[in-house]
Amino acid sequence: QVQLVESGGGLVQAGGSLKLSCAASGRTFSTYTMAWFRQAPGKEREFVSAIRWSGGNTYYAVSVKGRFTIARDNAKNTVYLQMNSHKPAATAVYYCAADSGRRTIPARKSSLYDYWGQGTQVTVSS
Repeated sequence: QVQLVESGGGLVQAGGSLKLSCAASGRTFSTYTMAWFRQAPGKEREFVSAIRWSGGNTYYAVSVKGRFTIARDNAKNTVYLQMNSHKPAATAVYYCAADSGRRTIPARKSSLYDYWGQGTQVTVSS
């Protein structure tokens, strides 16, 4: 069982930066692929970024590639999402997710993730 707790959300101006953290419980954290998803009001939850359990490979949605960076610290059981050059369209609840599947390429479908955090609100003002 893994419990995930996100933090770091808040209000940021367009063009600004914000760093999200996701702290995980459980001794098997290092074996899970970790990902960030987001859900804007009235929209479906969408994939943002993922990092393999080994930490060597990272994946991004086209809309955030080059502006967001995902990283993990297995010693701290924490995954991060550095978000730069925010756009107003990025306003959403951001969720951390864990997948125990050890896939070669991380899944982009939310239904394939086993564990979820409660989410943290990110609001981008124009």
